[in-house]
Amino acid sequence: MKKKPLFIAFSTQKGGVGKTVFTVLVASYLHYEKGYKVGVIDCDYPQYSIDGMRKREEQILREDNYYKLMAYNQFSRENELNAYLVESATGENAISCANKMIEESSVDLDFIFFDLPGTLNSKGIIMTLSQMDYIFSPISADRYVLESTLEFTSLLNENILSINKGSLKGLYLFWTLVDKRERSNLYDAYADVIAELGLQLLRTYIPERKCFRHELESTHRPVFRSSFFAADKQLVRNCKLDELIDELLSIIK
Repeated sequence: MKKKPLFIAFSTQKGGVGKTVFTVLVASYLHYEKGYKVGVIDCDYPQYSIDGMRKREEQILREDNYYKLMAYNQFSRENELNAYLVESATGENAISCANKMIEESSVDLDFIFFDLPGTLNSKGIIMTLSQMDYIFSPISADRYVLESTLEFTSLLNENILSINKGSLKGLYLFWTLVDKRERSNLYDAYADVIAELGLQLLRTYIPERKCFRHELESTHRPVFRSSFFAADKQLVRNCKLDELIDELLSIIK
């Protein structure tokens, strides 16, 4: 019988703070750099951003010899290393899609990441969120983003986590799009509010960087957001992605 992987979501109901970006970056880093076996369920209807990225990258790998060679070198040098699976689903059938991925995978998966819709009104989304093992919610120092995310996470905390309903073991917020010019006491004040609500905040702050917008492209600049490759190591350090992943692993392991 296959072991059950951990179900993890970077989830929020406010767009523009990076839930899809972090899903791809962390999944790719854990799979291609750390050697964990990963799957991704893209439930972000109607755009299905990760599924669309995978299709664009497949086209690039067929046509661009530079990336074709990168892929050949990556997948031929490691035993049993393949591109991780990406499947699209609705919020309602996400768990059944994940269970099918587990059964059909040729290896035992360690993690399945879910890119979920940005609204709790989507059919079946509350039930799907309750089946996550861990939820991580990116936040920025923007009043509307913060209010929306705190409302979202407080609802999950009160109706799922605190009453042990479902599988949820941990719910964490983390700062992203951090401008180092902003005063630190602003974040301290927000952290106090988050603590008063009984929510947990990660130590790692993710700075604002242009590289978060970068996918594979013909200029062949260092890889960042990709479903076929881990992000460039220097870019990972510059945006503190390595610190974020180390902190996540210390929690979920």
